[in-house]
Amino acid sequence: MRFQLLTAALVLLTAPASAATKKVQVPHRYDGAWSIEVVTLDGPCDRAYRYGVQIRRGAATYAGGDFTINGRVSGNGSVRAVISRGSDSADVVGRLGRQGTGGGTWNTTGVIGCSGRWNAERRG
Repeated sequence: MRFQLLTAALVLLTAPASAATKKVQVPHRYDGAWSIEVVTLDGPCDRAYRYGVQIRRGAATYAGGDFTINGRVSGNGSVRAVISRGSDSADVVGRLGRQGTGGGTWNTTGVIGCSGRWNAERRG
């Protein structure tokens, strides 16, 4: 009986210490749904379009399936991404603000030369 009480006491004493060493996933301040407007300012690319992007733990994803996004938003809101569809891709840079808006520029890489700007609004 004494051994069981001692074991139970040790478990209770060590539980907070082991719980404190576990890494806690803190939500990223820019996590959530964002509406992105992309506007072409130069080149033969589509003039403008809007799509939804989800940010989770600073990683940007798009569920539309037409293209892929490989991007990150840093803790200070700095955005760096590559958007690609087939062999075509565009480099994206900019910044998201704490007020739920943001923007930046994009440039295609490869044969077709297009460039423009993008604007973002938080949706969720």
